[in-house]
Amino acid sequence: MSLRLRGLNLALRLFAKPRLTRLRALDVVRRDVERVGGGILRRPPFLCALQLDLGAGLAALSVRAGQVKRPGAVGLYLHGGAYIAGSPRAYLPLLGRLAGLARVEIVAPDYRLAPEHPFPAALQDAEAAWNALLARGYAPENIVLIGDSAGGGLALALLARLCARATPPAGLVAFSPWTDLTGAGASIWENRNSDSMLVAARLPETAQMYLQGAAADDPGASPLFARFPDCPPVLIQLSDSEILRDDGLRMADRLRAFGARVTVQTWVGAPHVWHMFDGYVPEARAALQDAARAMRAMLRLSSASGDS
Repeated sequence: MSLRLRGLNLALRLFAKPRLTRLRALDVVRRDVERVGGGILRRPPFLCALQLDLGAGLAALSVRAGQVKRPGAVGLYLHGGAYIAGSPRAYLPLLGRLAGLARVEIVAPDYRLAPEHPFPAALQDAEAAWNALLARGYAPENIVLIGDSAGGGLALALLARLCARATPPAGLVAFSPWTDLTGAGASIWENRNSDSMLVAARLPETAQMYLQGAAADDPGASPLFARFPDCPPVLIQLSDSEILRDDGLRMADRLRAFGARVTVQTWVGAPHVWHMFDGYVPEARAALQDAARAMRAMLRLSSASGDS
């Protein structure tokens, strides 16, 4: 673990985690997320973000950073935020850095948030974004699904639907995915103290803000219980010290049960979705480089360049 990562963990433990522990006002949570993305996280050079209208009132950002390797190859990114916060704008630094490393366009839909729009609104919007990309001429085999935290779970839930229809994407990349809203993962309590950012005690409350009466083990909300016939390759990156560690590990086992080729990368001592801190800690750059290489392999692009 680098000294910079140790420093980041200390800062999160001193400032972010106590705030998440006591914060109750949803508007403040959302404002905090937007402020972090807009003022703290570092954007890459040559960043270009264009507003898209995907139809039916669904907006998105199309993000590039430098020249793309092949027009027609795209990443569909579903942002995190526990289904109650976050936006493509808040995630623009991360989207840009991943787009630049992978050398592909990334499209991030601004899906509806709970509690105003409970389950299955986010999944419906994710599916609508997929359909909009197809309508724009992208082929399924030229689309990689990507997501972090709740967005990682959302991407996996969408993957299950696409596999059931025999129209799978090229693959999927998930950062610290939240895949089980029943809260059955042992790491939620085992890592409640080692996780430098997330608060284990708040997880059931947050899940209910999204579910609002829906079953927590519904495969659309918790892809850990979904089926994945003829599943494409999947990369899952997680931290050994985060409370969602077992959500990722058990998800990998579930996918492998359906014959999927799954790669799990476990990072020591990293905070939840540490990828956001590229430009501050070397572990974030290393993880994003691996993710970019995986995306290029899934899209059958050459592996040269894009890792600088």
